[in-house]
Amino acid sequence: MASKVTPLYAKTRILLNLWALAETPVAKSNFVPSGQAYRAALEELIKDDSLVETPQNKRTNVYSLTAKGKETLTEGLADDAFAFCSNIGPKTTNALLSWIRTISPKGSPSEQTNKTIAHSNGTNGKVSQIDSYDEFAKTALKTYDQLNQDYNLDDLVPIYRIRREIGDRLPRQQFNEWLLEIQSNDLVQLMGSNLSNVTADQMEDSLTIPGAGARFFVKRLS
Repeated sequence: MASKVTPLYAKTRILLNLWALAETPVAKSNFVPSGQAYRAALEELIKDDSLVETPQNKRTNVYSLTAKGKETLTEGLADDAFAFCSNIGPKTTNALLSWIRTISPKGSPSEQTNKTIAHSNGTNGKVSQIDSYDEFAKTALKTYDQLNQDYNLDDLVPIYRIRREIGDRLPRQQFNEWLLEIQSNDLVQLMGSNLSNVTADQMEDSLTIPGAGARFFVKRLS
């Protein structure tokens, strides 16, 4: 997989990931996958003014997408050499759709862009619903592993990121109930956090257990 991470791919994924968050400025751990190719791409995007890097405190810089960055993203997605290497999840796929509707008259994407969407999720744009606990457990753990690997999260993956990746494939309350069931089956541990740096929307997409307080992270046990 690493051999497929070309400079074009790395830059385009970084820009699309940042666009998908719909909240800027943000820390790079939220949108830059781990790996040397992505670190190099981030530096290039800063140098060519596609991203603005701003110190938030002594330890953290935050990043914003510029007008030049939007142009670079458009060029990257339109390049015939660009194709997704793996399933990117409904959140990023939907961000891609939103991007297309922003730049394309009447929301009518080009043939090349349609191919990109279909290749990105392997389902020709259709996202299946999650109808059982077993399917949810499999999907949630796979999503955990992918986020943990891509963003080097040290085995502590925020609940809100898993929820957003799964998206509208099941109701919010069902997500909560089945996530608690995964914990009761000793597959994961749900953990709290120092909430000083947590935004209101991130907290809303986390999990609150009545009588036990807020849970922000998932740690896989098996």
